[in-house]
Amino acid sequence: MFGYRVPAPDEAMLISGGRRGLGGAPFRVVTGHGKFVLPIFRKTRFLTLSMCESEVTETCVTRQGIALHVRAVIAFKVGNDHESIINAGQRFLSDQDQMSVLTGRIFAGHLRAIIGSMTVEEIVTERQKLAAEVLDTSKIEMAKIGLIVDSLQIQSIDDGDVGYIEAMSAPHKAAIRRQAQIAQAQATQASVEAEQVAARNQAEYARQTAVVRAEYSAEVDRAEARAAQAGPLAQAHAQQEVLDAQTDLALRQAKLRQQQLVAEIVKPAEAEAERIRVLAAAEAQRMKIQAEAAASYDRVALDRLLIDQLPQIVKEAAGGLAGANVNVLNGADGLGEIAAGLVSQGLTILDSVRQNLNGQDPAARRPEESTGLLQLHANKDNKASKENKTNNGSVDLD
Repeated sequence: MFGYRVPAPDEAMLISGGRRGLGGAPFRVVTGHGKFVLPIFRKTRFLTLSMCESEVTETCVTRQGIALHVRAVIAFKVGNDHESIINAGQRFLSDQDQMSVLTGRIFAGHLRAIIGSMTVEEIVTERQKLAAEVLDTSKIEMAKIGLIVDSLQIQSIDDGDVGYIEAMSAPHKAAIRRQAQIAQAQATQASVEAEQVAARNQAEYARQTAVVRAEYSAEVDRAEARAAQAGPLAQAHAQQEVLDAQTDLALRQAKLRQQQLVAEIVKPAEAEAERIRVLAAAEAQRMKIQAEAAASYDRVALDRLLIDQLPQIVKEAAGGLAGANVNVLNGADGLGEIAAGLVSQGLTILDSVRQNLNGQDPAARRPEESTGLLQLHANKDNKASKENKTNNGSVDLD
């Protein structure tokens, strides 16, 4: 639009003519917005508000009298307030490049003054302190010309051919060199150890690999051997199973045949033998009973016969005494004893005859038979004794 002017974001528009600016300034300051300006009656100029740079290279003498070549860089700009813009516009509007030249000269003077009050060691080791002091001392002068400093950087400090800084740094360099050598030795040792460890690991890995390969190879060989033996082994196992089955069948058949033989031959034979044994025992028992009965009958008959003949036997025995003279001294008792003796002799004769007939030893006679005969004889003796007790005195037998 005609007559409407707008400054850039990093510029300040200065309008001269017409009314004065704030504080009696010869121009009005417009920033951040536009303004109508009469082309003929007003004049418009622009002042940069962007960052500017100034480089300072100065030879300064320290408190120790050692000359140092110092190189510094200053970053500055026009202040954003109207007062700073007015101060800078009045001084640098026609030639804005002079801001860098003037700023460099101002900082060079302050830099020489501050370095002159410090030692080389302080300057080298405390650069930030040096920069802060330079900024503090130059702030008032820079504000008077409408400039503000954003930063001050000491780029380099050099003593030329004096060698003071070099000598000052020698112990540190030696220590650093020693530390570097130690570090290098440690690094070398660590590298050698790492190489040795790597070599051992490689050897161990190679050994494990060889062992695993050998195990795999052995496993493959065993598998192949098992595969090769699988057929014959299976056939042998099958044959063994057949033989086992045949052996089991033969044993079963033999056992069955044995059971059949036992059932067909042994059991009937045992039953027949048992039957024969029972029959024989029964027959023997029957014959024994018959024999005992017959023997008993024969003995009874014989005893009866002998008893019937006993008087005759006694008579014959008494006849043997016919020509003998017998004196009976005790009367009837003596006569009884004689009669008893005769009877006893007759029984002895009877017993001998019977034994000869039976063919038995007298000692083998059954107790009951002897007892019966003795009882019979005793009865007979008692009867004879009783019959003879009636006679007393002597008896003569012809």
